[in-house]
Amino acid sequence: MSLVIGVLFSSYGPYHIARVEGLVKSPQIPEKQIVAIELARSQEEYPWKTKIETLDFSLVTIFKNKNLEKTNLFTLLLKLNHILNQVNPSVVVIPGYFQASILFTLVWCLWHGKPAILLSETTEIDAERSFWRETVKSWIVKKYKSGLVGGQPHKRYLIKLGMPSEAIFLGYNIVGNDTFHPHKIKSLPKLIEKPYFLAVNRFIPKKNLLFLISAYKNYRQIVGKKAWDLVLCGDGQLRSDIEKQIAQFGLENYVHLPGFLQQDALLPYFAHAECFIHASVEEPWGLVVNEAMAAGLPVIVSNRCGCFEDLVIEGVNGFGFNPDNLDELTNLLVKVSAGNIDVEKMKNASLEHIQKFSPDYFASGLIQAVKFALNN
Repeated sequence: MSLVIGVLFSSYGPYHIARVEGLVKSPQIPEKQIVAIELARSQEEYPWKTKIETLDFSLVTIFKNKNLEKTNLFTLLLKLNHILNQVNPSVVVIPGYFQASILFTLVWCLWHGKPAILLSETTEIDAERSFWRETVKSWIVKKYKSGLVGGQPHKRYLIKLGMPSEAIFLGYNIVGNDTFHPHKIKSLPKLIEKPYFLAVNRFIPKKNLLFLISAYKNYRQIVGKKAWDLVLCGDGQLRSDIEKQIAQFGLENYVHLPGFLQQDALLPYFAHAECFIHASVEEPWGLVVNEAMAAGLPVIVSNRCGCFEDLVIEGVNGFGFNPDNLDELTNLLVKVSAGNIDVEKMKNASLEHIQKFSPDYFASGLIQAVKFALNN
């Protein structure tokens, strides 16, 4: 009898597809069927446009023609219940523990005696914590049989919430590394002729982009004509503030705003950047750092990003910084672009290190979590 693994996400973007494709190809459980379940084909927060016609796994979509944010919750839960009953998975993989649809799926698992596996990328420091909320969260987390997390800080947090260490496995936060490999993307058009730093974010406060632009202004004042440009890919509520700050600092010719881009349109920017920057003050992981490393870029990453501990090897493939310390980031921009460090060596180190964080890594970790959940 085949093991049916249900994998729930709000909607399937490139990251989710890469993960499940790794799971499908894994030989560790040969007799398995993967059923991907998404609440909606699209959502406003992450407006991915992913191709699903050629997937090598079954994808069940509850709302195909409506953004997730526009759905009626009661109708959503009714349809979700119907899909879960229809698929009747042996085990269900659930991302998180607080949204209504997530809690409903967990309750469905408990009611039907199906093991639930928690996907978590939360760390203790990525948000303010309150006693009552942590108490409720701990109670919920203990209802899961096992967990798959991004890295070490995420594992430590789940242990603190009450999940046994032996029930927690690594490998959640990966991307399709092959898509970004330098050998595949270096031939793409060079959209900006000058050397440049690259950042890819939603334009929202926690991404700390106004701080990044201030550091970049100071960097240009120090370096002068030899300074690299800055490319900020993305869009969002702070766009007008960002444009105003760029104009105020007289950086219109040096800071580029291509807008929100789908993955294919982002690849030329990754292909020809010199270094990637992620300046968030709050970030559970930061998958764009995976993408940058998979493209062979050195990385400058805020030490509050969940990925920092696992992905950044200080002085080898990049550097960390305090996202409140303007001088620290400014000095790193100067250091990386001044020619005093071996940037090519750092690029190779990034590319080598990120190979561990692959779809195979996700599959291996999740299958360990499935086996644990079924046997405990």
